Amino acid sequence: MKIEILQPKNQVDIEEYYDLRWRILREPWKQPRGSEKDPLEDESIHIMLRIDRKTVAVGRLHFNSDIEAQIRYMAVELNFQNKGFGTLLIRELEKIAKNKGAHHVILNGRDSVLQFYQKNGYTIVNKAHTIFGCIEHWKMRKDLI
Repeated sequence: MKIEILQPKNQVDIEEYYDLRWRILREPWKQPRGSEKDPLEDESIHIMLRIDRKTVAVGRLHFNSDIEAQIRYMAVELNFQNKGFGTLLIRELEKIAKNKGAHHVILNGRDSVLQFYQKNGYTIVNKAHTIFGCIEHWKMRKDLI
């Protein structure tokens, strides 16, 4: 099994990256294609995890300030969840954040993944927001230094 973590570098990579984000994070709630993107895409760092050339996990990092990075749009293919691939991805995003000067990382985690983020060192700060009228999110934080 060959595992690669990389930034999308061509049109095929970009299409696979956004397709996975949409299928996992938007399609189950009947959201249209395009809803998996926001205005910060061009200034963000995108990474994807591949196993034997198949994209199975994606995530994004952007900076809210010089010392605060935010992880968004973490998605792992359903049949690859609970196998450590999300942890590999989040560690890579945290490493990038730290190397670029972040002191801490925040994210807004859905109810269904709070335990995953807590296992990876994140603590709940407060309730964040609800999307699609039913998916609660919680602001979480992890100190890097």
